[in-house]
Amino acid sequence: MKKTMGKRIADRRKDLGLSQGDVAKHVGINRVSVSNWETDGKNGTSPKGANLIALAEVLNCTPEWLLTGDETKIVNAESNAEWHAGFELWDGDTPLRDDEVALPFYREVELAAGNGSTFVQENGGFKLRFAKSTLKKSRVEPEHAACVTVSGNSMAPVLRHGTTVGVDTSKKTIVDGEMYAIDHDGMLRVKMLYRTPGGGIRIKSYNNDEFPDEFIQPEDMGCVSIIGWVFWWSVLNVWNN
Repeated sequence: MKKTMGKRIADRRKDLGLSQGDVAKHVGINRVSVSNWETDGKNGTSPKGANLIALAEVLNCTPEWLLTGDETKIVNAESNAEWHAGFELWDGDTPLRDDEVALPFYREVELAAGNGSTFVQENGGFKLRFAKSTLKKSRVEPEHAACVTVSGNSMAPVLRHGTTVGVDTSKKTIVDGEMYAIDHDGMLRVKMLYRTPGGGIRIKSYNNDEFPDEFIQPEDMGCVSIIGWVFWWSVLNVWNN
């Protein structure tokens, strides 16, 4: 029998030798809330948004694994972050280091007619810097990579509004459950894709309650083109206090 989300949280916490208090302190909640999560939403609670991200951090796993139980997405083989005391300041005139590449940064633009159609254009020449080693680990060639910004909350809590994602435009073959940037009838979208019998696809959002699965039949596949595979994402939290 497949484990519930609460069971995954509890088992992972115990495997790491953490108490409910340890988890609560890291996430910034009380111990009772952690206990409720582990009993699968007792009193109507479950980790969402920033709490889900913080929970995944302290449990050294991914939000996707907590949500779905997909063992292929439980945790990265090694840490992908390093703590620094501050930021290194640079601007467009700062030369790239030998171990860096600059990827173009695109954005979605709504047409003035207001008909919901969109197009994609380069975001004023802005670029994002990546370490060459980061791209190499994901088997991404710099000439095939670009960054775009996610709009809306259909992919929350993993990709919130304003999240920046990296897209490898050379990888267009669908691997079930992976995220892709797609052009769907002129709209730039970032979604999980699944193949369906006969050559169609299922388009899935993380926020499945508000955004149910969409099914594209084989005869309608002309309205969807795969731009590329999402290999990286990052979001900047906003302090609301």
